[in-house]
Amino acid sequence: MFLTWLDSNSWLLEIGGKRILIDPWLVGSLIFSNLDWLFKGSRSQNRPIPDNIDLLLLSQGLEDHTHPPTLKLLDHSIKVIASPNAAKVVQQLGYTQVTVLAHGETFTLNNQVEIKAFPGSPIGPTLVENSYLLKELESGLTVYYEPHGYHSPKVKQAAPVDVVITPFVDLTLPLVGPFIKGGNSALEVVRWLKPQVILPTAAGGDVVFEGLITKFLESKGSAEEFRSLLEKNNLSTQVLEPKPGDRFELRLEKRALAI
Repeated sequence: MFLTWLDSNSWLLEIGGKRILIDPWLVGSLIFSNLDWLFKGSRSQNRPIPDNIDLLLLSQGLEDHTHPPTLKLLDHSIKVIASPNAAKVVQQLGYTQVTVLAHGETFTLNNQVEIKAFPGSPIGPTLVENSYLLKELESGLTVYYEPHGYHSPKVKQAAPVDVVITPFVDLTLPLVGPFIKGGNSALEVVRWLKPQVILPTAAGGDVVFEGLITKFLESKGSAEEFRSLLEKNNLSTQVLEPKPGDRFELRLEKRALAI
């Protein structure tokens, strides 16, 4: 299996001989509802659009997961697996092969990769987006992805999982509370799933954020602090910190890691 972190929540996962692009923001700025004065994310240069994508996997309908400028550039005939909210965005953009996965539903890609949707991040009072468990059917290798650190107890049924991708850092707004949960939330999911490897998402990389809302954001945690937290709790999961754009291989055999 190969992984490439593309900044923010964006990943290219090569598993089961398939190339799966997850929550891509690769070009242009990240702006919510055209309110650039409120929040704007930018990077020094665009990320190259990966070629030969077999599947687009979208966990949420918000712009940092379903980024319209990026989606407009991708081939609209690519197969898409999406939460109900994200599916509306790509359907409006003209994507032609969109499968909606509700919580508990499963999709199999060419009899090689199985994708199951679990409850993920709450967006507002009534909407809960998706997290995903991906399984390479030939080897049994599993990857769990939840980009905001909201882990449903229902995911316990998938244990043990080989690789977890989730935040290590807490991002909080006063009076609103955490909208990205790392730290203790990541520790909890490690206890549940006992992964060999955990990788951070949603923070760091080559992205610069500006706007009114950033003045009130409170950030807490780091990969090093999370390593210490795992050690204090006698958990052997390995923390990896990929650099944006670097493709690396994970070879996981019999619950032992070699890179």
